[in-house]
Amino acid sequence: MDVTGADPTYVLQSVFGYDDFRPYQKPIVNRIIHGQHAVVVMPTGGGKSICYQIPAMIRRGVGIVVSPLISLMQDQVDALQQLGVRAAVLNSSLGREDRRIVEEQIRAGELDLCYVAPERVTRSRFMSLLDAAPRAVIAIDEAHCISQWGHDFRPEYMELTALRRAFPETPCIAVTATADPPTQESILDQLHLREDDLVVTGFDRPNIQYTVVPKKKSGRRQLRRFLREKHDGDSGIVYCLSRKSVEKTADWLEENGFRALPYHAGLTDAEREEHQRRFLHEDGLIVVATVAFGMGIDKPDVRFVAHLDVPKTLEAYYQETGRAGRDGKPADAWMAYRLSDVVRMRKIIASSSESDEHAWTQHHKLNALFGYCETTDCRRKVLLNYFGEEMQGGQCGNCDNCLDPVDTWEGTVVAQKALSCIARTGQKFGTGHVTDVLLGRDTEKIRRFNHKQVSTYGIGEGRSKKEWRSIIRQLVAKGMIRVDVSGYGALKLTEACRPVLRGEQDVRFREERRPQVADSSSRSKEDPIPESGPKRELFEALRERRLELAREQDVPPYVIFNDSTLHAIVEHLPETPRAFRRLHGVGDVKLERYGDTFLEVVQSWKQTSKPVQ
Repeated sequence: MDVTGADPTYVLQSVFGYDDFRPYQKPIVNRIIHGQHAVVVMPTGGGKSICYQIPAMIRRGVGIVVSPLISLMQDQVDALQQLGVRAAVLNSSLGREDRRIVEEQIRAGELDLCYVAPERVTRSRFMSLLDAAPRAVIAIDEAHCISQWGHDFRPEYMELTALRRAFPETPCIAVTATADPPTQESILDQLHLREDDLVVTGFDRPNIQYTVVPKKKSGRRQLRRFLREKHDGDSGIVYCLSRKSVEKTADWLEENGFRALPYHAGLTDAEREEHQRRFLHEDGLIVVATVAFGMGIDKPDVRFVAHLDVPKTLEAYYQETGRAGRDGKPADAWMAYRLSDVVRMRKIIASSSESDEHAWTQHHKLNALFGYCETTDCRRKVLLNYFGEEMQGGQCGNCDNCLDPVDTWEGTVVAQKALSCIARTGQKFGTGHVTDVLLGRDTEKIRRFNHKQVSTYGIGEGRSKKEWRSIIRQLVAKGMIRVDVSGYGALKLTEACRPVLRGEQDVRFREERRPQVADSSSRSKEDPIPESGPKRELFEALRERRLELAREQDVPPYVIFNDSTLHAIVEHLPETPRAFRRLHGVGDVKLERYGDTFLEVVQSWKQTSKPVQ
């Protein structure tokens, strides 16, 4: 083992001034020191950099840190040098002579850490340099960029697989704060690492309070109210989608008594560096920015992150909101959204230069974000579920839905219809096709897969396609459906949906999204069956038989017949298969499957009941 023998805790205390490691840090550090690999998924502010910096200082040789943050590399190196760490940067900002000096230091093993951009590290010149140098560790920061399923995929990161092939014995650690399960698998695959190299420390940031509000006009007045009520004089970040919106919002905040600076790609390098420097060093300053700002910013006292426009994905949202409260003290993640913003984001994704496959993935991830906005459940629970983590307890007590629950409508039957349609079509299709089946559409795809014959075909005609899409998004947010982004967006049922399908658990949906057209099985109209008497007895007998059949097939009862068909049976009292076939909701297949058994119920009831007038 090529190590110096220094104690990791001693280095932590003596160099960084921390008393002890945070949870999960020490085993990761020891793993790398002993020459093993790791893919580390740890929340923003969890201390990921310590996990590779200390091993690089303890193992013999230089630690190569691959980072996309060229604008921040020097800041990170300056901070390390202030601690007495032998650190350097190697990127396009250096002149020829400075580059030569750093290369010589690498070759001679005179550096502990060297920060390098991904496009440089795989060049033949640099690979030859590494081959001749003692290597302590290879660290890959923002590792989600290597995966096409990640929210910030960068093609140059794909080349890092060559780095791993060239130096398989050098311990490799890839770190990120934002990687859902498919992204985690992709990172392991791209870096030729094993599943037991994955370390997921959890995604929960309990000190952050999550709030999402429907946006009115530009949302600026809502933002002003939020800031004055909760964060007057605090440091924070406001994210906007466009440069124009960034400039207008920064000016507007200044006019309203806040200290605010813009940050976007349209500013000069000097302006961006100055605004970033001021944010890091001044108190009570607000930066209004596009997504170009914040990655790698290690400012602990950011008290809020606000979104005036929705980000592209839940990963981006999680990463951006994670820049608040890195010191562990209470902080806010506030977002204003509306449907038109989501539509605009879809257009941006569609017009991007990314591959069709990557753009398609981003569309599905945007849907997950939209579902998060619409959810009636605990937002923290939804967010953690998205990343494959189960929250302990039912509610967090620190999000808007927990603190001020929204109005909801009872949608158990509606949920059963959506879930059953996914099951009946084989869990192989996306939202578009499933909603087409629910609506009874006549599409080429439905004809090709013979989906007119499934029992759920056309059972959702009382609602629009837009409404069904919202219902499915909310079921995804509730964890009852997952979207297989690596399987062309197929909707898959989870174990959480079983109690709903069995009628053992109710489902409620957000009130403001409640459709205006009521479904026949859930209308609040007067029940045509009296509360007592012979008709009620027959209706209950029919329901009991329907429930028996549903349990035998492990399907929700309405799949057999919905209530309107049972009402029709009570009303018309059919005695023959032909009469039964004429009832609403009875087709040839259902006549063949269920006609005899329901006719038997009617006959049995007639023999034991008084005549119905």
